[in-house]
Order: sequence, then C-alpha cells, then structure tokens
Amino acid sequence: MMPFPGGIDANPNATLLFSIAAAAIYAFALELSPRLARSAAKTLAVALLAALAVMQGGPLLLVAALALSAVGDAFLSQHGEKVFLGGLASFLAAHIAYVALFLEAGGGIGLLAAESWRGAMALAMAAFVIVMLAALWRRVGPSLRIPIAVYVAAILAMGISALTGYHPWVIAGAVLFMASDGLLAAERFLLAAISPQRVWMRYAVWVLYYAAQLATTLGFLLS
Repeated sequence: MMPFPGGIDANPNATLLFSIAAAAIYAFALELSPRLARSAAKTLAVALLAALAVMQGGPLLLVAALALSAVGDAFLSQHGEKVFLGGLASFLAAHIAYVALFLEAGGGIGLLAAESWRGAMALAMAAFVIVMLAALWRRVGPSLRIPIAVYVAAILAMGISALTGYHPWVIAGAVLFMASDGLLAAERFLLAAISPQRVWMRYAVWVLYYAAQLATTLGFLLS
C-alpha cells in the first residue's frame, strides 16, 4: 500500500520511491571516490523529498528545510574544508527553517514543562550536544570551532523545538537527525584516520540522516 492516493504510478508515490532509490544508490556508492553520479544520488535523495512536499502542498518551511539540506548534501559529497563549511552553512540554514517550522506547528515551549517525558528528552538532548561540543572543541582547528559551536546550538534548538509538536514521526526525525550528526562528527573529527570503525559509521550516518528527513517529511504530509 502506498502512502499517497493514486497507486504506484501517481506522481507523489513515484517521487517518494525515486527518493528512496536514490538514497539506496548513494549507500552502495558511499565508499567510492567522489564523482558526479555519487553526488547526484546523494543530492537527489532529499531534493526529491522537497519536490514531494511541494506536490502535496506541504508547509513552505518544510520545503525550504529539505531544499537547503539537499544543497548541504551536494557540498558534503565532496572533500575539503571549504565544501565542509559550505555544507555546514547549508545545514545550519536548514535547521533554522526546521526550528521555525516545528515551533509554528507545535503547542509551545510550555509543553516541555507540562509533560515530563518532553522535558526529560530536552535535557537528554542538551547533555548530548554539550558532550559532543566538548569533545570536538579539543580536536578541531581554531577556524572551525565557532562555526561548529553555532551549528551544534542549531541542532539543539531543532531537537527541542520538535519536542513541542504532537506527531511522533517528527520527534523521531529530530532524534535521528541528532544521532546522525553526532556520528558524523565523531567519524570526521574524533576517530583515527585508519580506524576500521569509519566504514560502518559512514553507512550509519547516511541511514540515520535519510530516515530523519523521510520521517519528518511524511510526518507533516500525512498528518
């Protein structure tokens, strides 16, 4: 059964399937050296989710967050500090769009105090990003410290703002996004260059990240 009306050949369902296929293709090509086809698959996976959100009349902020994420994916599909900073800036903008979206659709920050599980999750998220930032601060160069600190603050804001909403898929998406970013930071900055752990972590980062974007998109479009 397809999530949207019209069967497998309907444009929304076909777009969703092409997005999932692009994500799978990138996963198979993940260990290959950067090349155009590999970058295209990574970028298309989330860009097609943005197209799906447009087709289904999703919130403009959702479309913007997904489109900015796709730009970030295009940057991060290459190697080098300049493209890394470009990806960081794109995802920072995407997180800001998500924060605005979640706060607009949610029930307000007061829910964190009104419902104990939300407050507990918010505290766990804060502890997670503090530990992550402390670990990164000692390992990255001075030129990256401030950009990474700003980005980590945006991750936390995104996670906490998701907790003000009512759809479990959106909350799950935020948690998966934070887990993916944490693994990415560990793989890129904390592990030794020859560590065998890098291989499975790269796959885990991509799977968690795409699952986060997919859960958030469907959470809004199917609610």
